Amino acid sequence: MTDLARATESAGSAAQRLRGLFRSRSGTIGAAIITLLLVLSLLSLFSLLPYGPIAQDAPSRLMAPSGDHLFGTDQFGRDVFSRVAAGVANSALIAAVAVTFATVIGTLLGLVAGFYRGLPDTLIGGVTNVLFAFPPLLLALSLASVFERNWFTIAIAIAAVYVPIFIRVTRGPVLSLREIEYVKAATSTGQSRAMVMLRHVLPNITSIIIVQVTLSLSWAVLTEASLSFLGLGAPPPTPSLGSMIFEARTLVYIAPWTMIAPGAVVVLLVVGLNLLGDGLRDTFDPRNRGKR
Repeated sequence: MTDLARATESAGSAAQRLRGLFRSRSGTIGAAIITLLLVLSLLSLFSLLPYGPIAQDAPSRLMAPSGDHLFGTDQFGRDVFSRVAAGVANSALIAAVAVTFATVIGTLLGLVAGFYRGLPDTLIGGVTNVLFAFPPLLLALSLASVFERNWFTIAIAIAAVYVPIFIRVTRGPVLSLREIEYVKAATSTGQSRAMVMLRHVLPNITSIIIVQVTLSLSWAVLTEASLSFLGLGAPPPTPSLGSMIFEARTLVYIAPWTMIAPGAVVVLLVVGLNLLGDGLRDTFDPRNRGKR
């Protein structure tokens, strides 16, 4: 098969899976929610918000939602809509970096453990079991409290929680794939084990990894919000959805919008990513292909 034929087949397969995603109700709803929130975060990144997310205006403090302030203002007169948009951007950045690190490291370790077996599998499995022994939020809290607080160290702390998940998700399928005839044939032709893993094993578990990435993003967002709520997120004045909820706990009776807005956005982010993950799982599941 020529390179052009392979590229055409790959593009056709990608287009088919994309159509399959949008035939899934959960996938469509999830994609719509995430697209809306990404647009909201882009407004913050490109400074297109009506007010600065940290700009204070004392005369406008605790104003109810209106045409001037869509989500109202907080106790310092800061526009809640602008702060929520900036909080979505910060949460998305931290979650994306964390899951990227977890995906790369966890997938590589899972490949090595499943393909090589023996001592590498024992060592990697032992470390994985130790990490799984800790509750995820407690492990993230412990790591985040050790390092200086900034968005990157928070992302690394969250990544450490999800690395063992990707190891286990990858290792299982690799154990089966290493016994398939074409993988054994590739090894017998003199190709290195690393090349066999990258060329013949990894492409066959890509769909599993993509689904896991989507689901892990939702939990990473929730973990980042939890750390911020507990005071271990990005330091002030950086807007964070979790810290906004924490600050609003004393205002819930006199200015409920200060808590409702960031809380609703956290829920939308988590639900949207989970629905998108469900849609992707249905799309990549070969048992569902005949139903479309």
